[in-house]
Amino acid sequence: MDIALTSMHYIYLLFIIVIIVAMIKKLDISFLCILGVFVLALIGTGSLHQSVMGVFNSFIYATKELMPTIFIISIISAMSNVLMASGINEELIAPFGGLMKNYYLSYWIIGILMMIISWFFWPSPAVALVGAIFLPIAKRAGLPAMGVAVSMNLFGHGIALSSDYIIQAAPKITADAAGIDPSVVIKSSVPLVIVMGVVTTVTAFILLRRDIKSGVLSEKDEGEKNTGINKEYQIKLSPKLRKLFALMILILFASDIVAMYIFKLQGGDATSLIGGTAVFILCIISIVSYKAKSLDKITYHLIEGLHFGFKIFGVVIPIAAFFYLGDMAIVEVLGKVLPEGSQGIVNDLGFALANAVPLNSFLASGTMTLVGAITGLDGSGFSGMSLVGSVANLFASAVGRGIGTLTALGQISAIWVGGGTVIPWALIPVAAICDVDAFEIAKRNMKPVIIGLVVTTIVAMLIM
Repeated sequence: MDIALTSMHYIYLLFIIVIIVAMIKKLDISFLCILGVFVLALIGTGSLHQSVMGVFNSFIYATKELMPTIFIISIISAMSNVLMASGINEELIAPFGGLMKNYYLSYWIIGILMMIISWFFWPSPAVALVGAIFLPIAKRAGLPAMGVAVSMNLFGHGIALSSDYIIQAAPKITADAAGIDPSVVIKSSVPLVIVMGVVTTVTAFILLRRDIKSGVLSEKDEGEKNTGINKEYQIKLSPKLRKLFALMILILFASDIVAMYIFKLQGGDATSLIGGTAVFILCIISIVSYKAKSLDKITYHLIEGLHFGFKIFGVVIPIAAFFYLGDMAIVEVLGKVLPEGSQGIVNDLGFALANAVPLNSFLASGTMTLVGAITGLDGSGFSGMSLVGSVANLFASAVGRGIGTLTALGQISAIWVGGGTVIPWALIPVAAICDVDAFEIAKRNMKPVIIGLVVTTIVAMLIM
């Protein structure tokens, strides 16, 4: 593939740089993203009215893509409101309190649980399960909500998603593009995943520990999520009934995990099962608790949950709209505005970088990491997997070895950057569950992830 870069590619890259600078300066980037969409549409279509339409259509596309995530966050929030109003949440977390006696145990226990569940069902449903149950316990043990978010994020969207050993979607995509068997990618990725995982999680923990000890970061600074529950919606249940409901909830979610395994439900299907279960939990508790007024109360809690979900995602939609245009979504939003054979702006940029670099094992590894990171800029992580595999094949042929290692390295880089650890709008699910700012999570993750990628790349150079 030899795609000539156009003005659209360079404009998109320019806006990426401007957006990153604005984020570093802690400026809001919504307007910059809206302007970016408009300029891309104007250059691509050459029409003012189509460019104005393109901004709105990009919002529609982003909302459509984000809707499943918005709804799972809203439903979990609605269920959580009922649990807090009834006191069931206190009973629910009580059995786990003994496991998390301090903040450092909480960090590692939550992370490892998140990683294991994400391996089987992917991070989206794992965020809902782990966050809803373990966030209150961790905060009581002294781990701030930001620490919980970082742990869940690095172990789930980082280690588990980049390795993908159980579902094997990522290794299959990259391996097919590289022309090798997925088992080669999986075997080659093991040392790299271990290095990347250990370096990032340990670095993040050291930074968290420093800030917790200095008082820069504490659970007191973050506050509790405002549930918006009026006194008339508070529920008075007997201790026995609260315990019964808590047991029921644990059994239902455990049943979900069993069902996911038996029926091989992953990704969106697994998230749907968790969301549907949360709806029924909300309804059952409301019917038993509110009795004759239950119809009004169920509606109230659903509205409050949706209000929370759309409030959280309102700022994300214009940002996501711009970054989605880096992928082939640009064709759906603006029409055929890219050259023939283009795989999307970010993929074209990644391939151009790969072609511009003279190759040896060291440069190939370093460039592979950069290519993977560039393809992850759209916030997906998976959109650039085919390109990563193709480039790895190209590099390995030129160098004469290391196709498995290069493919695994590109896969790790693309998913750690784009899968939801440093791209702010991709961090929204875990940010919403933990009630912290997505941009702050991205900022806190940036240093550990960069250090991890550098060390992992060096290891890849040595083992090629």
